[in-house]
Amino acid sequence: MLATLERIALLEQAESLAKMVLESDIAEQYRISLYKMKNSKESQQKIERFSRMKELYEEVQRFGQYHPDYKKVMKQVREYKREMDLDPYIADFKLAENDLQTLLDEISVLIVGAVSHNIKVPTGNPFFDTGHGSGCGSGGSCGCG
Repeated sequence: MLATLERIALLEQAESLAKMVLESDIAEQYRISLYKMKNSKESQQKIERFSRMKELYEEVQRFGQYHPDYKKVMKQVREYKREMDLDPYIADFKLAENDLQTLLDEISVLIVGAVSHNIKVPTGNPFFDTGHGSGCGSGGSCGCG
């Protein structure tokens, strides 16, 4: 019974933390930039054009430089990617997305650090991976040998 009450309390605290993240300025900026990007016809056209070209790129990659359209597709995919990256709504969204991801990574590292420094946190960011993830599977010395 005690374990169940502790579990309920932990779940309530997790829900509270999630609510705090959702109500944060970072999450609000993410939602605003997502809305602007989704409602910009020009941005959506750039995303769609890049997505179609990316499919063609993947087809060309199967054959490499021996594909007849290799150079043309490689050049075009880079151009479309650059065009998409320079779009102000897409750029703002990517920045907001990175900020939100960083916040979530920081929270994950704090929670894991409170439990054990041997638990891996797959943040994808080397800054957060230092000090954590030195267990058996990461090549670090966990001391379990």
